[in-house]
Amino acid sequence: MKSKNAGMGSHQEDGTAQPQEMRSQMKNIFGTLVAGAMAGAAAKTCVAPLDRTKIMFQVSTNRFSAKGAFRLLCQTYRTEGLLSLWRGNSATMVRVVPYAAIQFCAHEQYKRLLGAYYDMHGRYRNVRQALVQIYQEEGVRALCRGFMPTILGIIPYAGLSFFTYETCKRVYEEHCGGLQPHPVERLIFGACAGVVGQSASYPLDVVRRRMQTSGTPKSNIASGGHGIIVLVASTKKSARGTLLQVVQEEGVVRGLYKGLSMNWVKGPIAVGISFTTFDLLQIIFRKLEEGGK
Repeated sequence: MKSKNAGMGSHQEDGTAQPQEMRSQMKNIFGTLVAGAMAGAAAKTCVAPLDRTKIMFQVSTNRFSAKGAFRLLCQTYRTEGLLSLWRGNSATMVRVVPYAAIQFCAHEQYKRLLGAYYDMHGRYRNVRQALVQIYQEEGVRALCRGFMPTILGIIPYAGLSFFTYETCKRVYEEHCGGLQPHPVERLIFGACAGVVGQSASYPLDVVRRRMQTSGTPKSNIASGGHGIIVLVASTKKSARGTLLQVVQEEGVVRGLYKGLSMNWVKGPIAVGISFTTFDLLQIIFRKLEEGGK
């Protein structure tokens, strides 16, 4: 009887512990969703004027220059007012808020699950150890295995951004004895992540913009430093066809990387704000949860 009661007691404890753990996980997921949504909204709103200006050049034949972009920005402000620089931002929020919420939440869950798996199976602790160990065990050729498929494949912007940001934080913590980065340092790490991610995926962004405006007639948008900005729609339906059309008409650098320098300004700002906002909100939510217990 005693052992039976003990068994019932342990089963009861397990039964109550499991719902508590599930509630804690659900609360954590909800917190990351909220933090991710707010981070995405803050980042996109801050860079909306720069983003709008860049897009106007992306879908036109006008050659991009920093001077021309600045003149277009000023011209828009003078003719249409300050709020016109944020025109369409509410529509952007409808897309960005759920996307950022899911993106950050998924990243945190995968990081938790994969981190537990690798810790349990004794995998590499960091990138440096992985490189050294692979080199020692398999040689230089092992480091280049899968190089061509990787280069020829499309590297997603989000993957590169998260990888760069998390790597910067990990290296910082290793060199500083586990100390958490300062918010300013988080901004710098996020800026680096933004530069890497957006530079790699930029040609696809140009192709996407052209495809989004396919079927629309040529029309004047606004006057900038190089005269009239004219919308140019893609006559191709496929991404490959659109990419080839841009290269043939405007060249590789001038066509596929048009406005990239603008992205080097707005991208680091946006990604830095996004990552920093998310991290700080996560810390705040954690402290609030600990204070409520």
